[in-house]
Amino acid sequence: MSHSLNKNQQQFLLRLARQTLDHYLKAGKTPEIKIVEEYLKEKRGAFVTLKVNDQLRGCIGYPLPYKPLYETIMDVAISAATQDYRFSPLTYEELKEVKIEISVLSLPELVKNVKEIEVGRHGIIISKGPYKGLLLPQVPLEYDWDLETYLRHGCLKAGLNEDEWKKEVQIEVFEAQVFSE
Repeated sequence: MSHSLNKNQQQFLLRLARQTLDHYLKAGKTPEIKIVEEYLKEKRGAFVTLKVNDQLRGCIGYPLPYKPLYETIMDVAISAATQDYRFSPLTYEELKEVKIEISVLSLPELVKNVKEIEVGRHGIIISKGPYKGLLLPQVPLEYDWDLETYLRHGCLKAGLNEDEWKKEVQIEVFEAQVFSE
């Protein structure tokens, strides 16, 4: 993984995500910010997860380094709040109930054997043709899944049959630095 973020950097990104949501849900646009810290300009993959009362309320991200980290966090915070098809868009009134979690990702690496996957350490991306599903490394821990259950859910997330991981699929793993409010 590129360098890990220290506590101050993590707190900055959490504040940035919250301020972005606050501004966007009030004004309908992304706030203008000036960034000087180099680590924020580095392109990194990241996800923003929104929870209310420990229940998922939205989760969207970029698995690959597509934009500078600060832009990624702002973009995916808004997307998690307004474009996660599993939920209705977040309202400004709900924002005070939301807990924000950020996962900053390493680059995905192909695995040859599922035994290489460490539950709780590795996130997974399962791909076959146009189908692709991603699960963050914290997900199997939240549900107490073993490796096989994790792989089955990765297939389902990709829109595949749950046992497709035993056949011809591409499986990639990544690590994430996960922090929350």
